[in-house]
Amino acid sequence: MTDSGSVRFFDGQFQRQAAAGEFGLNPFETRALPHVRGEVIDLGCGLGNLACAAAARGAHVLALDGSPAAIESLGSRAHAGALAVDARVVDLSDYVPEGSFDTVVAIGLLMFFPCPLARRQLARAKGAVRPGGTLIVNVLIEGTTFMGMFDEQAGYCLFGEKDLPQALAGWEMLDDRVEQFPAPGDSVKRFRTTIARRAGAPA
Repeated sequence: MTDSGSVRFFDGQFQRQAAAGEFGLNPFETRALPHVRGEVIDLGCGLGNLACAAAARGAHVLALDGSPAAIESLGSRAHAGALAVDARVVDLSDYVPEGSFDTVVAIGLLMFFPCPLARRQLARAKGAVRPGGTLIVNVLIEGTTFMGMFDEQAGYCLFGEKDLPQALAGWEMLDDRVEQFPAPGDSVKRFRTTIARRAGAPA
């Protein structure tokens, strides 16, 4: 994310969560963790709860986010725990992964870009997965009515319900589901989370 209203929204949220010591995995991260291994890139890592949990299990994680508050907190925690986490502040709306990875994670990120950028960044994330590696993607989809986290001027994207599985046609689906959660003001959030393995033997 660039320096938009969405970044400022989450920067404040991350500051509050870090101050309160709220570092537990959310349901999407909990489901993703068993599939995160090897050399990992976590796009939109937030406070880095998944990055830290994966590093504690032996992964080496490049953790990227647009929130300075999140990366500052993550860097301190990774250093204190001697975890193999490289945490960096990055504009993820135009980020091109360097090299390839065993696991590429983009949980709760892509919907904060206008749809053309969101689809381009999804393709870049997909392209960064090594043969035999895993892509973990979570996005808000059509039917979502809670819009309070979006910056209308910067743009956003509610993916179509079938966009992720269609984009990953030919990959082995390890977990793929649509979920709906209540949100403020009698609104809802609808998510699709897809965990898929690229064909080929790991390097």
